[in-house]
Amino acid sequence: MLVKTKAIVISSLKFQEKSLIVKCFTLSSGLKSYFVRDAFSSRKASQKIAYFQPFSILEIEAVHKNKGTLENFKEIKSAVPFQTIHTDIVKSTMVMFLSEMLHYSIQEEEKNEQLFLFLETALTWLDHHDEISNFHLILLLEITKYLGFYPDISEIDLPFFEMNEGVFTLFQKGNVLSEHETNLFKKLLELKFDNDQKVFHVLERQILLKILIDYYSLHLEGFKRPKSLEILKEVFS
Repeated sequence: MLVKTKAIVISSLKFQEKSLIVKCFTLSSGLKSYFVRDAFSSRKASQKIAYFQPFSILEIEAVHKNKGTLENFKEIKSAVPFQTIHTDIVKSTMVMFLSEMLHYSIQEEEKNEQLFLFLETALTWLDHHDEISNFHLILLLEITKYLGFYPDISEIDLPFFEMNEGVFTLFQKGNVLSEHETNLFKKLLELKFDNDQKVFHVLERQILLKILIDYYSLHLEGFKRPKSLEILKEVFS
């Protein structure tokens, strides 16, 4: 079946000497993996490989056989030509980490149009702003809405957050954040991308990032700790 759709690049893996396997989150079909033959061998190789940087947003025409095997591109072009995401060291490190988080979080080959549109909007915001210290925290928390485990905030005034159930509680038992951690988490729940990015200091961001990674690992089967986490910590230290 020939499909035209937007696609967000989640990961790319070199295959043998000349080819790539590219995992994309598509608007039309959810998660798809593509085989790019001779990606490194043509005269326009650098231009072709540039399409497959983490979180590039593409307009693709592809053949989808939908048999669980690798699909094939017929045409590729940039849908959103980013100006800063892949050239600014802080932003590029951030998207490398976030794309790795999504690599382990989006596991189903099914359409999730609302998540796609949210990611597209968020990445466009990132490309156009310089104050981005909390972007990765806000994004990871917001994504849980679309993956089905956003915290229940109906009793947010209670002092502790219970990680397994995703609820606020009166009692410090079970897998519960400390009162200090819970207060930081509550503050994060209120943030939007356009809010003051200096609301947390470095150590507080590190605490929140650990909370979010732990929260993902509790709620997603097969989730793995991103290898790029340490690089992210270095850039933001």
